[in-house]
Amino acid sequence: MSRLLQITCSAMLIAAVPLAATAQQRARESLNFQSDKPLEIQGDRLEVLEEGRVNVLTGNVSVVQGPNLLRSAKMTVYFASGSNPRESTTGNNIERIEVEGGVYVKSEKQVATGDRGTYNMNTEVLELSGKEVVLTEGENVIVGCKLVIRGRNGQATLESCKNNATGGRVKMLITPPDRNAQ
Repeated sequence: MSRLLQITCSAMLIAAVPLAATAQQRARESLNFQSDKPLEIQGDRLEVLEEGRVNVLTGNVSVVQGPNLLRSAKMTVYFASGSNPRESTTGNNIERIEVEGGVYVKSEKQVATGDRGTYNMNTEVLELSGKEVVLTEGENVIVGCKLVIRGRNGQATLESCKNNATGGRVKMLITPPDRNAQ
């Protein structure tokens, strides 16, 4: 059996959505920050480096964009070269965000946790990694060690934890929808 599980994130979590297009649309709407929307970034301490092109926030760091929330102990924000970090409140001049220490990412329907992460604003790719990466949607849970979500097409990849107690396999708990609920 392959150590790599590659599936559409929402299709996997919703447990058999009949239309792939619907699943990909839901994945694009979840766990995805966008470069053209305002970002609210907070932390206990800010250190500005490289003439403002690199900002390091530490202590209770949070990023909010619409319904999306990212929290961690430390965050490093890299601004695109040639841009002025003070020109805009949107993420359009941010190249990438790196986070570490108790990383928590939440959208309206999904939550992902890990030890460290990177979000590339240009490609809209979120990577979470660590000893255990957990992705949940409702009662559905998936566990591995590296999660990559490609926000533009909704594709997600979860890699197993090699050489650990689970034998290096991705674990999933899928709860079928309540057929009696209306």
